[in-house]
Amino acid sequence: MLIPLRPVELQKLIPSVATSNQFSSALGNPRKILQRIIISSIGGVITLLISQSQVSSQFYSLWLILGVVFLLYILWGPILEASRINSKLRGYPYAAIFEGDVLDVYTQERIENSREQANKIGELELVENRRTWLIIELGDEDGYISKIDFPLEDKHQYIRKGCLIRCLVFSNNRNFSTIQNISDAWLPNNKLWVGEYPYLLRPAFEEICYLRISKDFI
Repeated sequence: MLIPLRPVELQKLIPSVATSNQFSSALGNPRKILQRIIISSIGGVITLLISQSQVSSQFYSLWLILGVVFLLYILWGPILEASRINSKLRGYPYAAIFEGDVLDVYTQERIENSREQANKIGELELVENRRTWLIIELGDEDGYISKIDFPLEDKHQYIRKGCLIRCLVFSNNRNFSTIQNISDAWLPNNKLWVGEYPYLLRPAFEEICYLRISKDFI
């Protein structure tokens, strides 16, 4: 079942500015955090040193501001990235609440990162860090709609075929003949949210589902 949303409703569900959950998600893994810290530290130190040599110059204030901007990159970088991700979904002309069932559930091993490492005899070998992802296929009485995937955690063990699931779907077509994108999803009977990235303001989505869908389904 698809329930089209009005533009004003979509703006309430996906914020233009990153929330705390979205900031945490955009912050990334420890490797990405370290990269941000390095960029922030090196860029900040270099520009602040330059600013000190430009004290008598008209560009002193500019270099000083750039230094502060670099030092705060660890904060504004994830905010900017999350806001960019949000804007992608906010840009679709049509959005709808999808209510359906879990058609299938399966896992998949994915390579998170890889590196070369010397073994005991000094030879280089490729070491791969793998992580198990859960893939959920969604559908309703009309058939398959889309799928959503995310890293597997213990709390996901009770997700089964036939579970009720709700999310937002996005399309460039008014009749939703093709689905271009999908948000994170809510399994109300399991009281569980799933998805790689928390697009939605979750309490607001639960409330709008309560208002737009029969209360008997909640």
